[in-house]
Parts: sequence; structure tokens; C-alpha cells
Amino acid sequence: MPTEFISLAFPNASTELNPIPGAPIDPDYLTRYARNLDDYDYNYTLQPYDSGGFDPFTTASFIAAATKKLKVIVALRPNTLYPTVAAKALATLDQLSNGRAVVHFIAGGNDNEQAREGDFLLKNQRYSRLEEYIQILKKAWTSTEPFDWSGEHYYFKDFQSRVRPVNGTIPISVGGSSDEAYRVGGALADIFGLWGEPLKETKEQIDRVYAEAEKSGRQDRPRIWVTFRPITAETEELAWAKAHRTLEALKANVFAGKGKMGQTGPKPQNAGSQRLLEIASRGEVHDRALWYPTVTATNARGASTALVGSWETVAQSIVDYVDLGCDLISIRGYDNLNDMIEYGRHVLPRVREELSSRGNGKVSRQAKFAEGHVGLNESGISTT
Repeated sequence: MPTEFISLAFPNASTELNPIPGAPIDPDYLTRYARNLDDYDYNYTLQPYDSGGFDPFTTASFIAAATKKLKVIVALRPNTLYPTVAAKALATLDQLSNGRAVVHFIAGGNDNEQAREGDFLLKNQRYSRLEEYIQILKKAWTSTEPFDWSGEHYYFKDFQSRVRPVNGTIPISVGGSSDEAYRVGGALADIFGLWGEPLKETKEQIDRVYAEAEKSGRQDRPRIWVTFRPITAETEELAWAKAHRTLEALKANVFAGKGKMGQTGPKPQNAGSQRLLEIASRGEVHDRALWYPTVTATNARGASTALVGSWETVAQSIVDYVDLGCDLISIRGYDNLNDMIEYGRHVLPRVREELSSRGNGKVSRQAKFAEGHVGLNESGISTT
């Protein structure tokens, strides 16, 4: 599969550096944002889910109507929508967008956040529910006859959807860094999402996902999605100066109590954030350009690892992850719209040019790994 790029489309001008508390949706801003993603050849945009935030189905529909190529990823928590209703809603969005719908499942990594919308299941129960939910969606999209369901979490009779996805199904994404996430995502997901960790740890997680896929008996593997927050500029010096300005702004917002992402607190419950904080405790910079102070500044709330460097350095860092098997690269910055445009002008073309050049006799590190000619050193960097 070709390497593809994901970013968010933001509904207003509020950012983590300059939060605008309570900012409403600005339709003109969201349209401009989405069309820039389309024009700069991003492949997907994620619409995230938050218990108090905007509805991602609605914003995804708006984005689909404003764009021509961009695929829209709807983040969905199973506790918020019954699976038969979700099957129809997603298939409706898929038809309206001519086959551009994707769903990203969030099992739920924080008990307090889940409780805000009436979900009191334990973590292992949430993943059991997610597993059942995905199975129902797949059956709803493909079954030609009404069917019953009697499971641990869902029970219904004689359901059949007349709303079918354009291409027969809709890509399903699952993310996480726990054993339960690896098991469910490895067995059932088309895409598995990871946060940005060093190369060595990323490869270990990919191997876990692939092992679960094989254990489940499937003949294919999920595509791997990895997320970064690049801080980049024309030169290394300018990029690092920008990184430190960004960090100071994040810290200032933490001190002032501003912004969703600028809040410290107790140790996060989810395994992904715990892993990021543990890696951050080992040092600030990992591999070629992976920078972790933004993780500690935000208490690892969400995707928070930065790639810092010149456009060329960040592009080559992304290629390092492509070589591990990550062919879906999610990048978003801290100055949302401006950073997205900068990546589109200077980073995406460099990554694509490097990967395209390999069709002219260049062999990727990924191929060399498969042949056993290359290994990873302790930092995860190719030793050849």
C-alpha cells in the first residue's frame, strides 16, 4: 500500500498555544482548513471525540461536502451509539462522500471521561464490547438477510440495514498500547493506530499487532498508523528555536490552567500515555528527531510527541517509520492551520519524493529488514 497522510481539520482558530475557551464552530474556517488539506494532498482527516466536544459525524459530513478527495475519519466511542445505528450512520456518510468514510474506535482510556456519558464498564469490558461492536458493524454492512444478535453487550432481533457502504465495507481503525488493544485491533481492524514512540518501541508494538493478527487466523495484517506533532522550519536552528517557543507556551498555558491539552494531573490511566511518560523519563531526544518535552508538558494527554528539525530532517524521520511498516502517517502541529500548510508545502513532497525514488533501483530499509541484512541498534536506528 502507498504511504498516506492523516491530519485533523480544526473547527475554529483555537490552538493549544493560543486557546480560545468556548470557541464555537467557524464554518468558514473549517471549510478553509479542509480544502487546504485536500489541496495539499493529505489523504485523511480525523474528527476526534470528546465527551464535551463537537459531534464528529456532523463535522465529518461538512468536511466531506467541502472537499473532493479527502477521506474523513470519524472517532467513535462504542458507549455513545448503538452499533446498528452506527452502521447506518457510517454507511450514510460513506454514500454522501462517495466512499470516503473511515471509523476510528476509542474503547475508552479514562474512567472519568467515560463516566461523563454514563459508561461505567471496566477497561477489559470496554474492549470486549468493542470487539462485539466491530463484529456487528461488519455483519450489518455485508448481510443480505435480517439477523439476530445475542452477545455479552448487545442483544437484538431481525435487524437488516438497507444502507450499504459504497465499496462494500468501511475501513475500521483501532488504536492503543495495551494487550486488549493489540488483541482486538490485531484480529479485527483494517488500521491500527499508535502514538509516536522511538523506532525500537514502535517496531515492538507493530510486531505485537501482527502476532495477534496471525493468532486470530486472518490472512492479512492491519495497516499501521503512527502520529506525530512535528515542529519544523527551513533550518535546524530555526526549528529548534520554534520548538522551545512552543514548549514555553505549552508550559505557560499549564500554569494558567488554559486549554484541554494544557492540563497536568494524576498519572494517566491509559497504557499509551503511560508509555510516553516512561520514555520521556529516559531523555528528551530519541532517534533522529523525536522530542519528548511536549509529552511531559501536557502530561501525555493524547498524541504529544514532536519531531523537531528542518523540513528535510522531519521528512527523513517520517521515512524511518515508513521503513518499519508505518504507511499511515498522522501529523499535526501546534499552530494548527499554518503548520498543516507548511507540512503540505515542504514535508509531504519530500517524503513522497524519497519513497518514489526507490522505484528507480533504491531498496528500502524495510526490504533489507525482511532479507535479514539490516538490524536495529539500541536506539532503533538502522545499523547499516
